[in-house]
Amino acid sequence: MAESQTSDAFVEFDRVQKSYDGETLVVKDLNLSVPKGEFLTMLGPSGSGKTTCLMMLAGFETATHGDIRLGGTSINNIPPHKRGIGMVFQNYALFPHMTIAENLSFPLEVRKIGKDEREKKVKRALDMVEMGNFGGRRPAQLSGGQQQRVALARALVFEPELVLMDEPLGALDKQLREKMQFEITDLAHNLGITTVYVTHDQTEALTMSDRVAVFDDGRIQQIAAPDVLYEQPENSFVAQFIGENNTLQGVVKEIKDGTALVQLDGGGMIDCFPVNVTKAGERTQVSIRPERVEFDKNRLQKGAHTLKAEVLEFVYMGDIFRTRLRVAGTDDFIVKTRNAPDQRRLQPGEQLEIGWLPQDCRALDAPAA
Repeated sequence: MAESQTSDAFVEFDRVQKSYDGETLVVKDLNLSVPKGEFLTMLGPSGSGKTTCLMMLAGFETATHGDIRLGGTSINNIPPHKRGIGMVFQNYALFPHMTIAENLSFPLEVRKIGKDEREKKVKRALDMVEMGNFGGRRPAQLSGGQQQRVALARALVFEPELVLMDEPLGALDKQLREKMQFEITDLAHNLGITTVYVTHDQTEALTMSDRVAVFDDGRIQQIAAPDVLYEQPENSFVAQFIGENNTLQGVVKEIKDGTALVQLDGGGMIDCFPVNVTKAGERTQVSIRPERVEFDKNRLQKGAHTLKAEVLEFVYMGDIFRTRLRVAGTDDFIVKTRNAPDQRRLQPGEQLEIGWLPQDCRALDAPAA
């Protein structure tokens, strides 16, 4: 997916390709613009090209073709330490033999900053991540969360305009990871730092980002704000990769007045919003989010198509109820409902009708056989 370059772009990938063996491209003709102050996340499965893009931006890998620009200037031939970019890695990469203050002082010494100025900057950076009292300790004396804060402070200590983060929260437990997600996002926005973040964690990407670029097979499949990406996926890969998603296979019978009528393989006819299907006879994969499925007839909009369903499994998850149904020949159709006082708990074996608004049901490309 090519994205038009914009004049206010701070980070730009212009037709960038990368091959390690001279034959296979791991990044294919990438065009991407990141404005100043944006928090952009590169999201995708292993091998999709996201980390390679980050490494090229950092200067640890060179582009096989194309141009990478920072503030309008090509950085293809500028070594990593002269790019002025802060980096945060998953393994923290702290020097074990140095104190925390010495770890933060090191990038300032490399930049020939005087002792008094170094001490001020180190103190400010540690205070920023609430680690002001830990300057005299060594990394081994800190918890994983504390080490992550120090790694973040070290990336910010020389006040870079761009910070790159490669799976920085992967080693933390769930509760701490969620806390750090909000802290990093707040810090980046408060300081006005442009951030490019790499993860394979969809929740992390949706929670933290201004925009998310979904990678697969060396290309950006879609780039959009988190809510747009989740609610308006442009193809079947994005719909499947972002969040939980119900899919039904079928054939387009007609497209009329912005609505596609789809005959499902497992029986039944439903109305959908056509995304990348254009004519009758095309195969399609229909996509519906579990929380948009309704089994209360009083809440269904008039004209919505309904399908018969059988309850196979009910799972109590605290804040939500997750119910697995048999629908149109598939046994893994999921409905999510909020745990509210008036919410009915469906029972296995129960027969019912389900439906949804046509605009919540997207007719996407059918996956390759």
